[in-house]
Amino acid sequence: MTPEFPPPPFAHLLRLTDSGGLHEHAEFTRPRPEHGYCLDDVARALIVVSRESDPDGQLKAVLGQYLAFVLDAQGDDGRFRNRKSRDGTWHGEVGVEDCWGRGIWALGATVSGYADGAIRSAALGAFDRAATWRSPWSRAMVFAGLGAAEVLAVAPGHAGARALLTDVAAFIDRPGGDPRWPWPEPRLTYANASLPEVLIAAGDALGEDVLLADGLKLLGWLLDGETHDGHLSVTPVGGRGPGETVAPRFDQQPIEVAALSDACARAYAVTGGRRWADGVVLAARWFLGGNDSGVVLFDAASGGGCDGLEADGRNENQGAESTIALITTLQQARSLSIRTR
Repeated sequence: MTPEFPPPPFAHLLRLTDSGGLHEHAEFTRPRPEHGYCLDDVARALIVVSRESDPDGQLKAVLGQYLAFVLDAQGDDGRFRNRKSRDGTWHGEVGVEDCWGRGIWALGATVSGYADGAIRSAALGAFDRAATWRSPWSRAMVFAGLGAAEVLAVAPGHAGARALLTDVAAFIDRPGGDPRWPWPEPRLTYANASLPEVLIAAGDALGEDVLLADGLKLLGWLLDGETHDGHLSVTPVGGRGPGETVAPRFDQQPIEVAALSDACARAYAVTGGRRWADGVVLAARWFLGGNDSGVVLFDAASGGGCDGLEADGRNENQGAESTIALITTLQQARSLSIRTR
């Protein structure tokens, strides 16, 4: 039986949101508007709000607000800029860095989510403009591929999404032959589980069994390597390479746990394998104290997620990325509970 977890909390996400966007940083629970806004975080927020099948009025309102931010961040040619100051000024040039990939992912999630027809149409139009580009950066391509998979979930014949997901799968190297380090990159860096997730998504959506098998192999290796004494011990800031100590290491970031929860949830949906359901459970437990320090990173009073796990406790600040990672993980735990009833 799947254990019960708290429902995904949105109170702190709403606290961090104002008319300009979503504040990136917080001092404890207080938003820090002086640091402005970034597309990376707003895109993440749009994804989790789009996943809610029965949103209340506040969530419906912020979905439209987050989508407007994403659309405003997009240049006429389809690429994105990332940073916006508190006075509403955008900074930097449009490009195809991580924010481009996350923007595509968020647009795809909006297309496949609960939103009404007008919102979904606007999101699809922006997706089509962005999906003609390709990036030289791995994570940007991975995030974009996950957005393409979202579109294909509701429009399997969408040519632009199929082309993008096909190119993303080709961009990622195949697993290596060394069982100690099959990872197709020289180091684990950040949002690591998103890489096997996009291979699983591509294998499923494109009917490519080899891609699916490669994604499951890499996810299994990563999950095994990041499980220590029955709990998750994820790759910390600074990454990890071959021969380096596996666990425990700090500063562990919630984004790594959220990526694992998403990847394991997708693997379970595709295969029904129990080990992937167990991976989602481990991810949810990490936030609730099932981690190397035995510290709870979910602030039930605020609804926020703490910014990192340390050897002697936790980072008490509750920024947007960490709070969204908490929401993502609890959403996947809730979906797992529904599937396994």
